[in-house]
Amino acid sequence: MIELKNITKIYDLNINNKVTALNDINLKFNEGELIVLKGSSGSGKSTILSLVAALSKPTMGEVIVDNKRISKLPDNFASLYRRENIGFIFQKYNLIPTLSVKENILLPLVPNNPNEDECNSKLNIVLEQFNISNKKDTIVKNLSGGEQQRVAISRALINNPKIIIADEPTANLDEKLSLDFIDMLRQLKSQNKTIVVATHDPLFFNLDFVDKVIEIKNGNII
Repeated sequence: MIELKNITKIYDLNINNKVTALNDINLKFNEGELIVLKGSSGSGKSTILSLVAALSKPTMGEVIVDNKRISKLPDNFASLYRRENIGFIFQKYNLIPTLSVKENILLPLVPNNPNEDECNSKLNIVLEQFNISNKKDTIVKNLSGGEQQRVAISRALINNPKIIIADEPTANLDEKLSLDFIDMLRQLKSQNKTIVVATHDPLFFNLDFVDKVIEIKNGNII
């Protein structure tokens, strides 16, 4: 489903200072797999996620998703690709604290201009799935960390994306909340979502439902 072919990514910090984030890597992720990208901060994990999500373009090589080359998409088509295919789970949730749970979750639907019935139908599915129906009208800043995480995951799933991308999702969580998150990933995998997690959290490295653990170091696959 996802293929990175001969990918090199170089960031030009200035004329005399370039950083090679990825160095001629090749990866394939199959539909329905859960992939863990393992590595320390700065290893290149997040760069891989940004390429799969068409948030950045490779310096060399191609990114192919569902037999479509996404690495050269113009910005407007890249935005449409993300909206239709990608659900993001961020390290710091990236919720809007002064909006309600309902409003935060529905934000990704706004560009599609859906009707109220469609919004409510999609909203109720994710609220029930992650057991936060009773928090629907609560302002997000008044939620616990675990509840905010559930809201963030619900928002990621509201468009029913094929691919879930999670960047250091447990970095700010204690062990109990981290284990709760891992249980939610198990649920998502059972729905045949393709999931790519970038993390250095050892809790992920020996899970029985993870298909591949890929170690990245200094832009190379170990």
